[in-house]
Amino acid sequence: MSAPVPDQRTGNRLGGVASAPRTAFSSWFTGMQAEKYIGYVFVAPWVIAFLCFELIPTAAAFFFSLTDWSVVGQWNFIGFANYIEMFTRDRLFARSVGNTLYYVVFAVPLNVTMAFLLALLLNAKVRGQTFFRTMFYLPALIPSVAGAIVWIWIFDTNNGILNFFLSQLGIEPIRWLSSPQWSKPALIIMSLWSIGAGMVIYLAGLQNISEELYEAAEVDGANPLQRLIHITIPLMTPTIFFNLILGIISSFQVFNSAFIMTGGGPVNSTLFYMLHIYEQAFTHWKMGYASALSVVLFLFVLVLTLIVNRTSKRWVFYG
Repeated sequence: MSAPVPDQRTGNRLGGVASAPRTAFSSWFTGMQAEKYIGYVFVAPWVIAFLCFELIPTAAAFFFSLTDWSVVGQWNFIGFANYIEMFTRDRLFARSVGNTLYYVVFAVPLNVTMAFLLALLLNAKVRGQTFFRTMFYLPALIPSVAGAIVWIWIFDTNNGILNFFLSQLGIEPIRWLSSPQWSKPALIIMSLWSIGAGMVIYLAGLQNISEELYEAAEVDGANPLQRLIHITIPLMTPTIFFNLILGIISSFQVFNSAFIMTGGGPVNSTLFYMLHIYEQAFTHWKMGYASALSVVLFLFVLVLTLIVNRTSKRWVFYG
């Protein structure tokens, strides 16, 4: 018998019959490898940003909270001395915590409620609906510094537009930003300036509710208030929960408005926790102590978020 004749194109003794599946597999495997590496390339910017701006700074904060680092000098390991000072000798720590909790307790429910009510109004089919949605959302796009400057003029005791309208009602001028009694309420009122962002999220949730549910309820004799309570609110609880979590986290980090408008005054009435951290780090150059303050804030917000998430099983309805 004569030996098989090698195929001139493939060099395979079987005439290329066995090499075809192997070539197809190689092409498929090479394609999969290429897609994997392309995926790595696309995800690399997010991973690098997460490492550089999230994970590494967080780990560094935990480490430097155990030192007396002052940014420009050498650091010395001092253990939990910063935490002991925080709870025993820092007279402004309790004040900053109290101011922040006051802000969170009033600002978060007010923002969540007002954004939801505004979304309900703007979800109605009325003339100029798109215009009104745009107008209410625009303030959320304005930089916080520019917005703070505008509100300084609005809250001005003598020439502010808010006191002007109050005077038309026979109310004496209120020292919004220079009175310890009114400074925090003023910043809470200002926080309503950016409810447009939450309003847009609520609008998206409202438009996902099937009209058939409302039609069926209307046929059964449900009035608008009953449809709101028994259909709209239950189906919107996932969106409300989402905005609630975002509101809690952002409210604990309130900084720009107090820093620009009041500087923490008057009489430390607007010395919020983030402003206290900033002053310790960049005014007193106690970066180690500021890191300890940041760690406590991180842990507190984390625990509070977990508690709210656990309670959501009782009032958030999915599907």
